[in-house]
Amino acid sequence: MLEKRLPADLGRLSVEALKTSEKLPLVLVLDDIRSALNVGSVFRTADAFAVERLVLCGITACPPHREIHKTALGSVETVAWSYSPKAAQALQQLRSEGYRVLAIEQVKTSLALQAFVPELGVRYAFVLGNEISGVSQGALEHCDGALEIPQFGAKHSLNVAVAAGIAVWEFVRKHRLSGQ
Repeated sequence: MLEKRLPADLGRLSVEALKTSEKLPLVLVLDDIRSALNVGSVFRTADAFAVERLVLCGITACPPHREIHKTALGSVETVAWSYSPKAAQALQQLRSEGYRVLAIEQVKTSLALQAFVPELGVRYAFVLGNEISGVSQGALEHCDGALEIPQFGAKHSLNVAVAAGIAVWEFVRKHRLSGQ
């Protein structure tokens, strides 16, 4: 019989320990996300994988917000975040800080996510876009490239929070779990 592990057995960091722990060299930029529930889900994913921080842009809801808290389950207290009125400005700033900026988007020159190999010593920013229109053209103009999540069904998109989880997991798998 399978028996669930107890929370005490999982070896999770405390809130204080997580705040000072080594972070994944990855920033998630949310470009005009309509649903605060999606924002909360991305906060929770960022906490799970110790993402460096989130940058919330445009119409993206910011904490404190009832719907963010509903899905974030306390992760707004453990994940650093900032707000920028325009994604383009935030991306310019990240690039000036040395980040390689990649849209998670379907563009003509996208690299399949599974083919992406993070370079050792490089900090990355992944840009995730609006649930209907994706990453804005204004933001795309400040990206160094784009990663596309392969899909095999009839729909041509994923929920933004799901896409964030897939992209972050692939980054973690290749960066942290490969020994980099």
